Amino acid sequence: MTKAFGIILPITIVLGLTVGFGATGQAQGFTLCKSTFALCTIAPCTPITAKEVACRCTVHSGYSASQKPCQPSKATAEGEQIRSRYYPVKNYIICDNDRPWAWCLDKPCIISKNDPNAATCTCDAVKNVGSYVIVTSTYRAAACTTGIISSATVQGITQITDYLKENEKLLAPFPIQVLSATQHG
Repeated sequence: MTKAFGIILPITIVLGLTVGFGATGQAQGFTLCKSTFALCTIAPCTPITAKEVACRCTVHSGYSASQKPCQPSKATAEGEQIRSRYYPVKNYIICDNDRPWAWCLDKPCIISKNDPNAATCTCDAVKNVGSYVIVTSTYRAAACTTGIISSATVQGITQITDYLKENEKLLAPFPIQVLSATQHG
């Protein structure tokens, strides 16, 4: 949804097929939204509890993908709340280890009162759900072992990219390059 002159306009497209994207493999369809959203693709995160992390994400406006119905931003006691959504990526590294990472898609985020281009999102801490990706423009072996980063499973990023290919008039995916040590070593 997007705001125009104080009116909320729904701009949602729902694909009628079921695909799994969740960290736990839950089956859901995707939705394209046009609004302000948090992009957590490369967000560094810090633990809050054993099951939650706080991720420092960037704020963007335009089309993005979600697994839940589009929602406009809303005022809360903590500040303006938006949702984390997916925007196409160009490159990533595949990680196959039990390191925890953050699952942020559709999670609530509060825009910083001091920096309108930054938001803190409360995301799920996950691990041991299969191969996952670290979005980066260059290969670094330490990317799979350092810190907690917002991520998605390989299966999930493939499924959402396939969905975007079917809806590319609104949000076209990039050709994705999987980076490896042999290409950059």
